[in-house]
Amino acid sequence: MYPDFRTALLASASILAVSAAGAAAQETEAVTLDTITLTATTDASVQAEGFVSDYAQASTKSDTPVGETQQSVSVVTTEQVEQQGAESLGEALTYSTGVLGQPFGADPRFNSPTIRGFTSDNAQYVNGLRQGRLFGAQAYEIYGMQQVEVIRGPSSSLYGSGSPAGVINQVQKRAQAGDFAEAGAGLDSNSSGQLFFDVNRSPSEVLSWRLTGIARDDQTQLDELTNKRGYLGAAMRLNTDGATTIDLLASITDDSPISPVGIPYALTSLGDSPFRGDDEDLRDIYTGEPGFDASDRRMWNLGVEISHELDNGWTLAQGFRYEKFDWDYTGTSVQGFEPVINPDGTFNRTTIDQSEDSETISLDTRLSGELTTGQAVHRLLFGLDVQKYDARDFTIFGSAPAFDLRDPQYDSDAVTLDGFRGGRDVTFKQVGLYVQDEVEWGNWRGTFGLRHDWAEQDGLAYGLDSNFDDSQTTGRLGLSYVMDNGLMPYVSYATSFEPLPGSDIAGNALEPTEGKQWEAGLKYSPSAFEGLFTLAVYDLRQTNLTRPASEVIDGETRTGLRQIGEVRSRGVELSGIASLTDAWDVQASYSYNDTEQQEGANEGNALPNAPRHLASLWAMRDFGNGLQAGGGIRHVGERFGDEANADELDSVTLVDLAARWERENVEATLNVSNLTDEAYVASCSAFGCFYGEGRTLSARVAYKW
Repeated sequence: MYPDFRTALLASASILAVSAAGAAAQETEAVTLDTITLTATTDASVQAEGFVSDYAQASTKSDTPVGETQQSVSVVTTEQVEQQGAESLGEALTYSTGVLGQPFGADPRFNSPTIRGFTSDNAQYVNGLRQGRLFGAQAYEIYGMQQVEVIRGPSSSLYGSGSPAGVINQVQKRAQAGDFAEAGAGLDSNSSGQLFFDVNRSPSEVLSWRLTGIARDDQTQLDELTNKRGYLGAAMRLNTDGATTIDLLASITDDSPISPVGIPYALTSLGDSPFRGDDEDLRDIYTGEPGFDASDRRMWNLGVEISHELDNGWTLAQGFRYEKFDWDYTGTSVQGFEPVINPDGTFNRTTIDQSEDSETISLDTRLSGELTTGQAVHRLLFGLDVQKYDARDFTIFGSAPAFDLRDPQYDSDAVTLDGFRGGRDVTFKQVGLYVQDEVEWGNWRGTFGLRHDWAEQDGLAYGLDSNFDDSQTTGRLGLSYVMDNGLMPYVSYATSFEPLPGSDIAGNALEPTEGKQWEAGLKYSPSAFEGLFTLAVYDLRQTNLTRPASEVIDGETRTGLRQIGEVRSRGVELSGIASLTDAWDVQASYSYNDTEQQEGANEGNALPNAPRHLASLWAMRDFGNGLQAGGGIRHVGERFGDEANADELDSVTLVDLAARWERENVEATLNVSNLTDEAYVASCSAFGCFYGEGRTLSARVAYKW
């Protein structure tokens, strides 16, 4: 029986813990102070200052530093985002190890990073609560976030159903103690423009508030691929009695992202067509219908977080968010699974008219505290996690006139919407009970996590049942040893699951996919400067994937799905991030990722959009006179655009530059991405290939007070 669904308007953040040893004095000797140790916190209201942050809200839902978690975790701070000129989640993650930040090039509609070869569409969270949508993860405004956290590998023991890729958590800007503000403007070489402001005020020790806003007119290398966006975020913190904190969070986004339109693989320079286009020219051709393609999207959310420290030293915390999403759009795309009409450059196109709306309610209640048994200290966490979302969409397909790359012509009047039509109306519910024990025994650290979920979905998808009713237990084990010199070797094992709607070819309900991962690694947190260096080796597998099947059952030939799919991802990741004295910020990473489909028609093939090699280096120098300058280099290795590995994509190396100038209250920044203007295919699928962005210069000026 599915547990009753209850919601409450409560939420939370952790409490700042500070410990210090006292001073010992003797009458006949000089006074000697013992070492004073400061313990930081994952209190989401505390925005990390600088390039390095060693705390992630999402990794353990506790105050364990990233350097002591037995899992690969990284944090992108506001400083990193500003230095690198990132304006989307994908751009913010381009220098993160093991992450392909923009596998589909510039796409203003979705956030679609891949982690260790797996998609993250169903692994994206905001303020520790999962985004709700039937497919794809809506693009939140990165200027409204104070940091981005990446937890690699299965995380169902804390978050329930989801991708084995891990978790990407975006933390919304919170009200801070103290007063600060900025306002400014920006533009780039694609004719984009923006106005922005961020104001924080703390009129008393009880109340703080913050208001953040941005208006963008985003343009890309394609004049038709635009997005006009307005974002407004509000935050308020109340701390009435020293034991209770209340955070109120709200935001609204109104934008109009146009869908990118691809080019068939055969017509790019990678294909086997006689056309073999010049990529530098092809990336500037819009293959949609400017008079037809349109978009109108609205997204808003309201959240409350409350934390109360009980008299016995334990803390009761609760997070709640309501999210509303509406989107109406029309678009054009390459007609999937069809060969080109003419190898000299002509291909068919399809059209779509879609509307969707959804409502998501998320609730996470946590009780945490410490117990001591002998020489072992147990940091215990008990949680109840509830989510419900209702989603509806309706789609009409049609066609557009064939497109000739040699002579681009547009005719929106010839577009039809007379093809297949249908929609989905589903309700998803999930309730999870979880427990976590982080044990400290001398220099040894151990983590035990266990969670049981009940997940169900009811509704219809295109006239067919889209139901499931599953329960699953997942867990996580970790063991590490913290050395006095800052080194920590560790080993961990974690599992995940994700329910699947529908039935197989024989009419049996589909089983949830299951993920499992072994990971071993080494972390080093230096004491001489801010930094974290990590090495991780992993073996990640996912089973129960569906594959197309055609079989004779009861004397008739049927087509459908069989759960014979299994994929494996294993590799090595190296990463380092540091602020060296006051002069240098440095970030470097390398990952080797070997993926393989181990069952089904594509057995032995690599996963799509899973480069075997990813590498990056970023460095920024502060000259001490108000000027900072630096840049980075990113390498994306060879990969395939499809499961059949028929569409092979070349490797690419990109160079970025950055400069910042500060004088009194004025700050000016200049960024150049893809300095050498490399023309490259970012990704391919049955619905075409998409190009990465060419050279782009962007500038920003802000006044701070």
